[in-house]
Amino acid sequence: MNHQPVEGFSKLSKQRKIDWLISEYLNNDRSYEQILQQYWNNNAELQKLHEEFSENTISNFYMPYGIAPNFLIDGKLLALPMAVEESSVVAAASKAAKFWIDKGGFKTTIINTEKLGHTHFIFNVESHKLLHFFNFRLKKKLFEATEDITANMRKRGGGILDIKLIDKTTEMPNYYQLKASFDTVDSMGANFINSCLEQFGKTLKQEVAENEDFSEEEKNSLQIVMNILSNFTPDCIVRAEVSCKIDDLKDDSGISNEEFAWKFKQAVTIAEIEPFRATTHNKGIMNGVDAVVIATGNDFRATEACAHAYAARNGRYSSLTHCTTDNGIFRFWIDLPISVGVVGGLTNLHPLVKFSLALLGKPSAQELMSIMAVSGLAQNFGALRSLITTGIQKGHMKMHLLNILNQMGATEEEKQHFVTYFKDKTVSHHEVIHEFNRLRGQ
Repeated sequence: MNHQPVEGFSKLSKQRKIDWLISEYLNNDRSYEQILQQYWNNNAELQKLHEEFSENTISNFYMPYGIAPNFLIDGKLLALPMAVEESSVVAAASKAAKFWIDKGGFKTTIINTEKLGHTHFIFNVESHKLLHFFNFRLKKKLFEATEDITANMRKRGGGILDIKLIDKTTEMPNYYQLKASFDTVDSMGANFINSCLEQFGKTLKQEVAENEDFSEEEKNSLQIVMNILSNFTPDCIVRAEVSCKIDDLKDDSGISNEEFAWKFKQAVTIAEIEPFRATTHNKGIMNGVDAVVIATGNDFRATEACAHAYAARNGRYSSLTHCTTDNGIFRFWIDLPISVGVVGGLTNLHPLVKFSLALLGKPSAQELMSIMAVSGLAQNFGALRSLITTGIQKGHMKMHLLNILNQMGATEEEKQHFVTYFKDKTVSHHEVIHEFNRLRGQ
């Protein structure tokens, strides 16, 4: 079928959007409409709220919303909300939390909270001339021009921390940046930062135009390319860690405490030096981080992008977590760059986000940073613990078992049979099919 482009799709009603999709792409099969309707919320007001989060919405896409209990974080016992569809993530985090609860729990430190943004511009002028202009006139004017924008943020203890001129002309002809650092307190601050940066661009253009030190040719060469925050926040860092005596590790897998500690450290070191392993290693960390990020209404794409950029900051992609086993002490930690908020955006709109933040005791942005870092560290500990002892598949496939059985149309009675059947066996897709056929006499 040759599909035709559609005009004004965004202006169509939800029903007309669905009708067009079914007619144009789904061979007029109305059963697909029933799938979409199954995920509509029966509460019309809530459904309308969900539809207004984004554009061209025709239904909702649900994810499981789970709870990982028993997290002792900086002396507080918390239950973490996790929105994630991958089997074993919540279970692994919960198991790690339980492992550390009697060993002092998780401890966190906020290392810094600076966020960054840039005005990117092209200016055909000598660098020393521009630097003089910036230091003796422009920088002060940039602060003055944004006073109205930053007033409320400054009342809350935040605002613009510093502005620098960055010379990038060796990498791209005539390319400069105004690099600004911000403290946005309890908000993620994207709109605030971008508003400040856009004013920077206007002020830069105006001040250059009015400055007699620049020739007309130089003035005409100034081009503001863009004003935008950076999702790479290497100075917005939280550290989460666990530690105990090696003698107290007491893993139940059958290997000695010393062997557990040695193998665990080797596994982390491999992820530090081998990018192929580091990628999967860090993906597991982000399983835990993203699940809490989503549950609290924050931007998991920004979190992912920042974490992976940070993992490659030294020119080679490496582990986000680290481990030492010195002087009989096992120590495992993560330094995570993460920029999140607890006010603004979905935090004031999505009912489950409100529930998540209430469940966590209405944390500040810094406290939420700590919780997310702990979730990532716990997830990584759980994964590595499995890898160096029983193997990753034993636990993961047990959690995946129900997915396989649901695909095969198993009854509740049959599901219970399989849970018992695999109690002391490793689940495999082949073995599930074999036992399923035997059970049904096929």
